[in-house]
Amino acid sequence: MKTIQNKRSLFFVLSFAFLVAGMFCGCEKKEESQQQQKPNTVRVLTYNEYIETEMITDFQMKTGHKLELEVYDAQEEIPSKLQAADSNYFDIIIASDVVIPQMIRQGIIAPIDTNKVPNRINIADQFKKPAYDPSNTYTLPYLWGTTGILYRDTSIDVNSASYKMLFDKDQVKGRYTLLDEAQSMISIALLAAGFKANSTDSKEINEAVNLILQAKKDKRFAGIVSSEECREKILAGHIWAAIVFNGEAMDAMNEDSTLQYAIPTEGSFMWVDAMTLGSHSKNVEGAHAFMNYVLEANIGAKLAKSVNFATPNKASLQVLDDTFRNNRVINPTKEEIDRMVFLNDPGDAAKIFDDAWEIVKSK
Repeated sequence: MKTIQNKRSLFFVLSFAFLVAGMFCGCEKKEESQQQQKPNTVRVLTYNEYIETEMITDFQMKTGHKLELEVYDAQEEIPSKLQAADSNYFDIIIASDVVIPQMIRQGIIAPIDTNKVPNRINIADQFKKPAYDPSNTYTLPYLWGTTGILYRDTSIDVNSASYKMLFDKDQVKGRYTLLDEAQSMISIALLAAGFKANSTDSKEINEAVNLILQAKKDKRFAGIVSSEECREKILAGHIWAAIVFNGEAMDAMNEDSTLQYAIPTEGSFMWVDAMTLGSHSKNVEGAHAFMNYVLEANIGAKLAKSVNFATPNKASLQVLDDTFRNNRVINPTKEEIDRMVFLNDPGDAAKIFDDAWEIVKSK
């Protein structure tokens, strides 16, 4: 961001105002000209590979604001990113629904001036007044998706796929990876163990942890990695199955048609990633411009197609073709939706998940 010239010296020489007035005005005009030529920077903290490169340039051309990205692979990285040097000045933080209530409580994000985001009218009704922000004060939806199993086995029908493919050694057919995201992976293990995804019962969470640890002991276990790395490993033929987000699954399936993606019979979860305004934003105007840009119909459609995730933008859905809208990997069927939930903010139980994940990663 452009540094504003210190004007205290102007007050010091105020008695010579008539002598320097012409020079002062000239400097001001020169500074204004420089500001117009050099765009303000909008700093965005977001998931890796979550916006098309072409859109970064397009945003600058249309708004006059430069876009600067800082990326993360898992939502647990957000606190460390925010604590790093200068990282408390993010203008936009794109975060998953489950962590947003905590961000609100901690004062990490600030209320959005929705009057500066006229394209908010394009948001579909089902994404208004979400549980994580019921007053629509702090968030505007970016994209949404699901988490499931990507696997290389045409003999297993997507409607009968089970977590036993990963957690029952008698049904594991090859090397596999688990997802490196704490609450997501523990919730999946809870479902695999027969519990509810949002359980905060310490005994049930311990059982889920033991299930993951048991899976880690299997010689076919190939690591706990990010969704992007899972995609690359399965495409390279290094693994047989993986827990991934549906966008990475679709990317992989576009390259290899023998791959399949399933929402397991035990269930899974949907998620919404939302745009939030950083409470220490240095470019509030640019942040609102970014939100409005993303929510424009054609831009929202382009964003969804470029990363293969579903859009919460009803105007974008009208622009997208039938092939994209009817793709069950991107837009799950009613039957698949019926066996999914949204993950809850664990609240006071967050420490239980943190401790559980530390055990998972350390053993």
